[in-house]
Amino acid sequence: MRYVQNEEKVSLIGQNLTELQSISEQLGEKPFRGRQLYDWIYRKNIDNHNLMTNLPGDFKTKLSERYKVHPLVLLHHSESKQEPTKKFLFQTSSGHMIESVLMRVGNRSTICLSTQVGCAVDCQFCATAQMGFLKNLTSGEIVDQFSQIRSLTHEPVSNIVFMGMGEPFLNYKAVIQAADLLHQPDGINMGFGRITISTVGIVPKIRQYTAEAHRYKLAISLNGVSQEQRLEIMPISKVYPLSDLLTVAREYAAKSKKRLTIEYVLIEGLNDASEDAKTLKGLLQNIRCKLNLIPYNEIGSSFRRPSDDRINSFLTQLEDASFPVTVRRSKGTDIDAGCGQLAIKEKTIHV
Repeated sequence: MRYVQNEEKVSLIGQNLTELQSISEQLGEKPFRGRQLYDWIYRKNIDNHNLMTNLPGDFKTKLSERYKVHPLVLLHHSESKQEPTKKFLFQTSSGHMIESVLMRVGNRSTICLSTQVGCAVDCQFCATAQMGFLKNLTSGEIVDQFSQIRSLTHEPVSNIVFMGMGEPFLNYKAVIQAADLLHQPDGINMGFGRITISTVGIVPKIRQYTAEAHRYKLAISLNGVSQEQRLEIMPISKVYPLSDLLTVAREYAAKSKKRLTIEYVLIEGLNDASEDAKTLKGLLQNIRCKLNLIPYNEIGSSFRRPSDDRINSFLTQLEDASFPVTVRRSKGTDIDAGCGQLAIKEKTIHV
């Protein structure tokens, strides 16, 4: 972190405690001012320097001149007419745009965070893939989605998923830094078990994540029961075959002692047959996991959502599975906020 005269102001959100203490010292204050600043930004969620009442006036003036709190600007938000779901459109300082989603189910409010502008893995059933890859988000840009949405909701946020635009494990360092900031007990204080990182299967990063023993939940998007099925819809399988993905999934579940989430998007005529369900049950039987079935959300491509009868037939084959099975009915599809529907038609706003 550094400030250079005449450059874009540095954002405070994304700085950890040590970095905020360093900023305070650079501005002529004692390190404990950094602790106070950290408390205002992350625990109290205050973004106006003038409301940070225990900070000296000259310190607040220097902060305002050289730093901004938010790295993102909220441009717009829309609300579903069908479910308690909202979608938020943010702009980065580079003019790129990203979307985030707030979903409420029962007593749980979950924020779905984006980690990249666009995506490089090119899953054929995902709208974000149509954007291509534009840039990685910083840890501050990831955390700021949470901070700004939290300010706009009346209910406490209970869960966070890194499952918006982009592949989190292709922005690994920033994602882990963001998760750590979201978790810090003296800051935002989101528990380990309330943060989930989802990946399409970046095998080396799953191995790294396992070796580093991170305590956040891990979800892997499988979406096929054979290498051929995955290749048809997930080109990343050319680099990381299904067999390798299942190996690292098994390693993670065994070493972490945590239940891995396996996500499986059901696509009509591709991976939703009863035989596919039987094969899936066999593939996962020795992995400590739970299976999350996601009926496909249509985005105008050639793929189709299975009928309820086909979904139920698939479920019937899994009734005696050795792992829990759930069906996730996506929320906010009427505003394109469902799983796989996030995309920006205009890639940048010139600033």
